[in-house]
Amino acid sequence: MNRISLYWTLQILGWGSIACVNIIFAYLSPRGITQVQVVAFVLLALFYFLSTHFIRYIVKTYDWFKLAISQLVFQSLLAILAMSFVNVVVEILINVAFDTLNAEQDFKVLVILANLFIAFLFYSIWFLLYFLFHFLDNYNNSLKYEAKINQIRLNHLKSQLNPHFIFNALNSVRALVDEDPDKAKSAITRISNILRFSLMMDKKQTIDFEDELNTVKDYLTLESIRFEERLQVEYQIEDEAFSYKIPPMMLQTIVENAIKHGISNLVKGGLIEIKCREGLEDDLYIQVRNSGHLLAPPSLKPKSNGGHGLSNTVQRLKLIYGDKASFRIFNVGSQFVITEIKIPKQRVTLD
Repeated sequence: MNRISLYWTLQILGWGSIACVNIIFAYLSPRGITQVQVVAFVLLALFYFLSTHFIRYIVKTYDWFKLAISQLVFQSLLAILAMSFVNVVVEILINVAFDTLNAEQDFKVLVILANLFIAFLFYSIWFLLYFLFHFLDNYNNSLKYEAKINQIRLNHLKSQLNPHFIFNALNSVRALVDEDPDKAKSAITRISNILRFSLMMDKKQTIDFEDELNTVKDYLTLESIRFEERLQVEYQIEDEAFSYKIPPMMLQTIVENAIKHGISNLVKGGLIEIKCREGLEDDLYIQVRNSGHLLAPPSLKPKSNGGHGLSNTVQRLKLIYGDKASFRIFNVGSQFVITEIKIPKQRVTLD
């Protein structure tokens, strides 16, 4: 049901219910109810229906939704008071038209004030529900729009990583084709695994940690062929880590950065150590320690020259987890650099 259909349905049901309640109470009274009174109650409900629709027209025509809250409240109160007075007058006119007016009773100050209060109450409830629905609907639409924008940004970030990752993997195999065909065949098999993974990950915001880790292992095996004894790899993975989901290509990006800016710059090569553990608050901590030294803090802002990597990772963490995730990179002494990511609990349902 769209908004227009919902509005008319609620209008009819709401004011129709008011008419039914008035008729039932009058019927249960000692004096009972006449057919003329039934028609009068229906006409009064019809006036409520038409007057609130007129108010809606005024609100939409003059765009009250753009007013400041204080001004909106003030104008709404004036409108409610005005329509309440008009409602009391209409009620008197309906009684006159159906010859049911009791001047001595109906023109008492207390009776008029009571009718005015009831009309004011009904209009106030209508205003409250109408504006509440409008603001909630706008808020929901804003959330949907923001989620859509975030998804577009994530897809863009992942599309940046895909060719970058694949190019580096192919570059690792190129030198092997002539030197060692057997190793080249093995490397091509691993590249096919990486390609299959990269195609699959485009459809997902997060994936099983195990799937990401397996792809990283394939990548490091390719790099081990290229670096030979210059690259040492160690894993310290707690079992709890496999019950988490992480953004695809995230660990791969950190490892690739460690090789590019760490290992490849050292004549003797060095160590890549991947450590994953569960924190005290069920957060997943991922650490990549690599040989090397960080001379200056890397820029974590998007680059205009087409460079991606750590800035891409930070943006994706922000889009997916907000402030619940964290990223930092720092030196440990003069020989190692640690890149650490904390991801909030987002467990996989294990069979």
